[in-house]
Amino acid sequence: MGRLFGTDGARGVANSEISCELATQIGKAAAMVLTKGTEKPRVLIGKDTRISGDMLENAIACGLCSVGADVMTLGVVPTPAVAYLVKKYGYDAAVMISASHNPCEYNGIKIFKSDGYKLPDAIEDEIEAIILDEVDTPPVKLGGDVGRITVCENTVHDYIDHLKRTVDCNFDGMRIALDCANGSASVSAEKLFSDLGASCTVISASPNGVNINDNCGSTHIEALRKTVVENKLLAGFAFDGDADRMLAVDENGELVDGDKIIAICAAHMKAEGKLRKNTAVVTVMTNMGFGKYCEETGIDYTSTKVGDRYVLENMLENGYSIGGEQSGHVIFLDYATTGDGQLTALQVLRIMKKTGKKLSELASCMKVYPQTMINVRVSKMGKARFKDDREVKNAIEQAEKQLGSSGRVLVRVSGTEPLVRVMLEGEDKIMIETLAKEIAEVIKTRLI
Repeated sequence: MGRLFGTDGARGVANSEISCELATQIGKAAAMVLTKGTEKPRVLIGKDTRISGDMLENAIACGLCSVGADVMTLGVVPTPAVAYLVKKYGYDAAVMISASHNPCEYNGIKIFKSDGYKLPDAIEDEIEAIILDEVDTPPVKLGGDVGRITVCENTVHDYIDHLKRTVDCNFDGMRIALDCANGSASVSAEKLFSDLGASCTVISASPNGVNINDNCGSTHIEALRKTVVENKLLAGFAFDGDADRMLAVDENGELVDGDKIIAICAAHMKAEGKLRKNTAVVTVMTNMGFGKYCEETGIDYTSTKVGDRYVLENMLENGYSIGGEQSGHVIFLDYATTGDGQLTALQVLRIMKKTGKKLSELASCMKVYPQTMINVRVSKMGKARFKDDREVKNAIEQAEKQLGSSGRVLVRVSGTEPLVRVMLEGEDKIMIETLAKEIAEVIKTRLI
């Protein structure tokens, strides 16, 4: 990845790694690159509920206005709302300020083109070159050429209306739980699902600036499990901080992850004749069980690098209609240009309503093979040395030999955090856990 942008925008500790100065520079450079030839470019800015969002929103808006761009702020919205609205409103670009599933001290900057798609690597490289290499100088506008800032009042309403149009039924009589992660879904989820007839029990929807993702949301589903079971609900849906991903729990409180959600939705799309080219797109992190399920049901699948941007690129290049990640980023290209947790929950509920099946029954279609994941915190230099370290390579190769054809090893650096992720998968749970720990210990020793 680039020097500023990872797999999902620029991200780091707010007011340190993601400083106001950097945010202003990104605003200036992004306006230059994305609005070439536009006399008076217009840019949207949205944010999640982090306390640092206001600070960074103002810094980015300052940079944009200083080079002559007009800015419209959207307030707190889900990331997919920004992606949808930039196209609906006819703006030249959009910025989302969020660090997704990370704790409140982190924040990030994601940029969207006028068509609602995230930036490809080549455009991010252009922005980085302006900021870091000074290959070009942003213009300085004076007098009446300086940009203006306005506030949008209809953001959430317009986004909810769009999502409601993606389903052809109501959810009357369906009792569900929603975990909003004290994040962006807090402004939209309850109204969206209630408007469609669902009876909603809502948790973690009282953001205070610092409780985003704090023991709640898609990275901490314990409270959602308890809520669903104790209230005897049909299902629960947990979103992350910016609501671009979703993980579900069935009526028994059992996790239904992104792999199972894609399997459920792809099979139903196939039955309805909506699975374009009979193919789903997943990543190398996807459970082995997904591939076996596809073989059994006659669905084709293809794998990409980790990151919803790579899933999307493959979908666009090949004309596929569904793809996503185990973490709950699911892209329905018929309705959206990026992953959307609330959209995904709607599609799952629609399938439950249409088939009359419980979520546990739908999710039982796919066998899940044991996986273990260890996140090893490393230094920046260690992260850079990962690919070339001989001892780390040897540890991985030894584990692969021991597993043979009964499993697999995937070790990779995180695109958004100072981590190396060690994932093993196989039939023998004890073996993969032991081997994962051995690899992790070598990484700790070598890349600290």
